[in-house]
Amino acid sequence: MYDWIVLWDLVQVAVRWLHVITAMAWIGSSFYFVALDLGLRRAEDLPVGAQGEEWQVHGGGFYHIRKYLVAPATLPDHLTWFKWESYSTWLSGFALLTLVYYQGAELFLIDPEVMDLAVWQAVAISMASLAFGWVAYNAICRVFVNANQTAVMVALFAVLVGMSWFYTQVFSGRAALLHLGAFTASIMSGNVFFIIMPNQRIVVADLKAGRKPDPKYGKIAKQRSTHNNYLTLPVVFLMLSNHYPLVFATEYNWIIADLVFLMGVTIRHWFNTVHARKGQPIWTWAATALLFLAICWLATAPMRHPAPEAALKGEALILAAAPGFDDVVSIVQGRCSMCHAREPVQEGIHYAPKGVVLETPSDIAREARRIYEQAGLTRAMPPANMSYIEPEERAAIVTWFQRQGQAL
Repeated sequence: MYDWIVLWDLVQVAVRWLHVITAMAWIGSSFYFVALDLGLRRAEDLPVGAQGEEWQVHGGGFYHIRKYLVAPATLPDHLTWFKWESYSTWLSGFALLTLVYYQGAELFLIDPEVMDLAVWQAVAISMASLAFGWVAYNAICRVFVNANQTAVMVALFAVLVGMSWFYTQVFSGRAALLHLGAFTASIMSGNVFFIIMPNQRIVVADLKAGRKPDPKYGKIAKQRSTHNNYLTLPVVFLMLSNHYPLVFATEYNWIIADLVFLMGVTIRHWFNTVHARKGQPIWTWAATALLFLAICWLATAPMRHPAPEAALKGEALILAAAPGFDDVVSIVQGRCSMCHAREPVQEGIHYAPKGVVLETPSDIAREARRIYEQAGLTRAMPPANMSYIEPEERAAIVTWFQRQGQAL
């Protein structure tokens, strides 16, 4: 039995590593080609149909790159396609979603205090929402096909705001932000699979048949590629958010996620403007900083909330008993140590999650900051509040740490 548990964890490690590697490849190639496209220069000796060229130096050599706006006169013998980076990222990401959130739905996906779902219901909502993302986004692009692209992005942002709120009303905070990232990544990968690659295949087929390709296919593909460029950074943030309870376990998590999408726009706008040699829009720095400060303010909102009256009544006792430490030890041992033990007794837990052990007073003192953030300021722990920790107990942890945290 233990060997299977270890093997299952190693499978998760392998899939997570694969997902990170393929995502790096996809993001890297996406950023590179958008920057290359924006930086193309006109030259007198460009062949017919060429939009521009670029000279680059890397790895001890020089590269001379030309882009044809529609297609070259004849199909080259060697043509490299960029598609598997996107497909592999989505497939490995969905596999990881299945291994962690579907298989561990009762621990990571479902929070009965948010919505008491059966596992099959939660998984069905998850999968249906990912499909809905592509359908909604593609419909927006078709409706606004001849409009300014800003209208497309505003409409998409409205959908993302709605989905960020929806996910937080259905799943745990951790799963809500992760799903918003998967929702957006599905749109991006759908762009490659359903639009960009088929359009490029049409152009290639026309070249092979001796027909002149229609420029609309390249125009549409470029539009979708640009959308992906602006969505990438928020997706990376959302995929990493499960490590930071101050982001995913706050009551304002859906607003934080929406602000991150706006940050993605301001950051990429600066880079894209610079790559296009259109100046340096310094205002994007200020906008990004203000958005991040707003996120910090929302994430730390629980610190500014007064402790519940029930906790304040015990203030004298907290001060008398080693500034509340004995109470915190009792709370943590009763609510957390069944999992966070050298030999866990909680069913399905075979070793302390992330190696965090909370059995003895010294264990608890050593992990004071984690306890404060994960179980005091936020509801990140216990997952789905499976040990039914009370608000007064969370308040006691906060009161204890805020008085003694600097000394720990």
